[in-house]
Amino acid sequence: MTDPKPNVANAALATGTTTSPPPPPQGQTAAVVAGFLGWTLDAFDFFLVIFALTAIAKEFHKSDAEVALSITFTLAFRPLGAFIFGLMADRYGRRLPLMIDLVFYSVVEVMTGFVHSFTAFLVLRSLFGIGMGGEWGVGASLAMEKVPAKWRGIVSGMLQEGYALGYLLAAVCFFFVFPRYGWRPMFFIGGVPALLALFVRLQVKESEVWQKTRHHDWSGLGRTLAANWKLFLYLTCLMMMMNFASHGTQDMFPTFLQRHWGLGPTQRAGITAISMVGAILGGLVFGFLSDRHGRRRMMIVALLSAAALVPLWAYAPSLGLLITGAFLIQFMVQGAWGVIPAHLSEMSPDSVRGFLPGFAYQCGVLLAGSVAYIEAILAERTSYANAMAMTAFLAFTIAAVVVALGREKHGIAFGG
Repeated sequence: MTDPKPNVANAALATGTTTSPPPPPQGQTAAVVAGFLGWTLDAFDFFLVIFALTAIAKEFHKSDAEVALSITFTLAFRPLGAFIFGLMADRYGRRLPLMIDLVFYSVVEVMTGFVHSFTAFLVLRSLFGIGMGGEWGVGASLAMEKVPAKWRGIVSGMLQEGYALGYLLAAVCFFFVFPRYGWRPMFFIGGVPALLALFVRLQVKESEVWQKTRHHDWSGLGRTLAANWKLFLYLTCLMMMMNFASHGTQDMFPTFLQRHWGLGPTQRAGITAISMVGAILGGLVFGFLSDRHGRRRMMIVALLSAAALVPLWAYAPSLGLLITGAFLIQFMVQGAWGVIPAHLSEMSPDSVRGFLPGFAYQCGVLLAGSVAYIEAILAERTSYANAMAMTAFLAFTIAAVVVALGREKHGIAFGG
């Protein structure tokens, strides 16, 4: 009896050829670890300023708003880093730009610990922004191109929550280092990412998707980017609102705890650390759910839930409810963010995946980069609670609308 359904293996034998499924991408684990740790250490370095903001202001005889402006400078220069390192990633591969970027922002961070003028401090925070802007797009594209489509959501959540872990580690560093040694030694610890470049050099394999779809000259890359200008504008708008949501609830939060609640360094660090545990869990949970229920749907659920939590977070009547609100709101904020690496990578064409998601992300950061400064100014005119609440509620609701207006390519094959 013959099988009425011919199969590929029999056909191959009949013609004297054999076929086999393509091998899985090599070095999946190393690529994900590199992307995760790169973003973790990037965020760690960024949030050191957040925690030490009032101490830095005191040393340089500046106001909170003036030091908060350095955060705006960092965010404003991130698109330049995404532009430089993103183009390098699509032209020359993912690994080399990632290594250069890790060393660059590590050196800048260590130099920040030696600075003795506010002008030099602002310059170095701007340079750090270039390094910070370059890491996400290159690391995310490498990791997303390595993992199977069915795992993208959960890996996306893990990758993005490297940011929350970096915030958590910054809180731990602040807790142990700042009370004894002040703010400068914290930035010396920020030089650790340079060691990660060695791991990338020895363990991480180049992206097979990039090798198949790479541009062999700059003109081809430019034409592909120009053909996707509408997608770029949408992603920039999306990332602007996502950054209003995250930076609007994170950057001035330790200052809110100090100025509004009168909490000391250890209490501020402890509450922020608890909120980041919520962030990490939220990113993993919503990333996992997005693999089953869709990217946009899970982002909208998380953002609207965060909007509903704003009163508890900003106007908690007790310390216990404040901690609960901080945990829950970051669970939702980073729940929405946990979907982003997979969502942006899937929406971007193969040949510009190193550049387009990261550059759109950082242009969104640029447009939202004044949020900490705005909150500090609003707080001077009303209160920190009102400033944080108004900013967060508007950011969450508008972000949910922007997500709903977009599209998604959930589970699309890369390199096809």
